[in-house]
Amino acid sequence: MQHRTRLDVATEEHDPPFAIVDLDAFDSNAADLVRRAGGRPIRVASKSVRVRALLERVLAQPGFAGVMCYSLAEALWLSSVDLCEDLLVAYPTVDQAALHELAKDDKARARITIVVDSTAHLDLVAAVLGADHPELRVCLELDVSWRPVPGLHVGPRRSPVHTAREARALAEAIVRRPGFRLVGVMAYEGQIAGLGDQPPGRPVRGAALRWMQRRSAAELVERRSAAVSAVRRVAELEFVNGGGTGSLEVTAADPSVTELAAGSGLIGPTLFDGYRGFRPRPAVLFALPVVRRPKRHVATLFSGGYIASGTATSDRQPTPYLPVGLKLLPLEGAGEVQTPVVGRAADALRLGDRVWLRHAKAGELAERFTHYHVVRGDVVQRTVPTYRGEGHSFG
Repeated sequence: MQHRTRLDVATEEHDPPFAIVDLDAFDSNAADLVRRAGGRPIRVASKSVRVRALLERVLAQPGFAGVMCYSLAEALWLSSVDLCEDLLVAYPTVDQAALHELAKDDKARARITIVVDSTAHLDLVAAVLGADHPELRVCLELDVSWRPVPGLHVGPRRSPVHTAREARALAEAIVRRPGFRLVGVMAYEGQIAGLGDQPPGRPVRGAALRWMQRRSAAELVERRSAAVSAVRRVAELEFVNGGGTGSLEVTAADPSVTELAAGSGLIGPTLFDGYRGFRPRPAVLFALPVVRRPKRHVATLFSGGYIASGTATSDRQPTPYLPVGLKLLPLEGAGEVQTPVVGRAADALRLGDRVWLRHAKAGELAERFTHYHVVRGDVVQRTVPTYRGEGHSFG
C-alpha cells in the first residue's frame, strides 16, 4: 500500500486538520539515535516532543535516560505525574511561582535540576525564596560557541561562561552558597548540532558549514574537557551533558561528556533533512483538507500557517509532503485560514481530499493540536493528548 494511501485509510474517520504520529517511523528514529550515540545515554529533549505518551514510550527504550525540559513549570508537572525521576531544566528560570512550588516539594527537588550561568541566577533564586531556602540541584551551563577570532561568535547566545577559568570561578561561587548543590555541567554546541551540513540546493553554504563545524568540534573537545576538569576539582558531578540530534557522533567522541541530548531526531522535521550523516524518517505529519480549486495546478487548503520559530525565512514554513510534487506559493506561503499548493499533483485533488504536510521544527506542531492520532500501518491505534491537550502550554 502506498504511503499516502496508508495514511488516508488509517485516518478516514477523522476530519482534517489533524496531526498523526507514524509509530514505525518514530521507533525507527529512536533506534537510530541510540546507534549514533555509541553507548552514551540520551537525555530526551522534551521541547521537541511535547506529548507525554511519546516521552513515556521513548524513555522505556534502552539507551534513553532522563528528560531535558524547557521550563521549570514543565519539569514540575512531569514530576507530579511521575514521568521521570531525572529532569534537567535546560534554560534558566525566573518563574517565581514555579520556584516557590519547587522549594516546597521535596520529591520535585530530588528530581529536578535547574541551570545557572551566573551568580545573578543564584541571587534571583535567593531573592524569591529567601536566603535560607531548601537545597536546590543546579547545573552550570558552559558556552561552547566557536570564537576563532576576537569579535566573531558562531553559535547560540547562551551562557557567558566560556573558559575553564570562568567555569571554575562560577562553580566555586555555587558551592559557597548555602541552598545550592552543583551536580552537572551542560554544554550545547548548537553550531554543530543545529545546523545541517548539507542544506538542499546550497552546496557552497554546505561546504562552509562543514569547514566551520570541523574546526569548532576540534577546539571544543579541548576546551570543554578543560572546563569540566576545572569544575570537577570543585564539585562532584553527576553528569556532563552535551550535543543534540545533529552532533551525536561528534559529542560522543568527547571523553568529558557523560550523556547526550536529542529530541528532534525522534520526529524528523524538515530542518533536519540537511545532514549528510543521518536522515530521520518523518514521524509526525499533519493533514489539511482541500477547500478550493481556483485553477489548474492549484489547490487551496484550509488553515496551515504553522510557522516555526527562529529566523523569518522560508525554511521555517511547513512543507507539502504527500501527494508528491506540491509546493507552496512564494508570495502567499502557509496562511492563517488558507494555504494554496501548486503543482501537477494538484489536478488529481478533489474538495475534501487530504494533503499531508511536515512542520519545520519538531515540537512546535504540538502547540497547534490538542491531540495526535497514533498510526501503526493503516490503523489508528489510539489518540493521545499533546501538552496543550492536557491543558498545558509552557512557552
